[in-house]
Amino acid sequence: MKATIYHNPNCGTSRNVLALLRHAGIEPVIIDYLTDTPTKARLHELIDKAGLTVREAIRQKGTPYAELGLDDPGLTDDELIDAMLAHPILINRPFVETDLGVRLARPSEAVLAILPPLAAAFVKEDGEVIMDERANTPIPGSS
Repeated sequence: MKATIYHNPNCGTSRNVLALLRHAGIEPVIIDYLTDTPTKARLHELIDKAGLTVREAIRQKGTPYAELGLDDPGLTDDELIDAMLAHPILINRPFVETDLGVRLARPSEAVLAILPPLAAAFVKEDGEVIMDERANTPIPGSS
């Protein structure tokens, strides 16, 4: 299966998703979106295919979101996308595209919807078990 991850290596969620992809036997194309920012058309496509609104795809925490006034409800999707392209840290992460679809993998286990079934348990880097020894059975309370 082919996969692409729009990755930030400084983000724990992004690192967990990359590890999940590899755990599934997939070596994805890794795009560091902070230095290799997608085009406007590609960003629109990822957001649309993930079934999100542009506002749902904007990261607020640790970004210039408030300083740029992006909470203004009068801003259009194009204006928001332009801000995301000018300040890629505003792009929420990680977006993952596989043959089965596109997801904004927050939380990291959201990527499971577009992966083949896993053959073994998976544990996040912080020790949280998201798949038990039966694999593909989410641990109660994890999401």
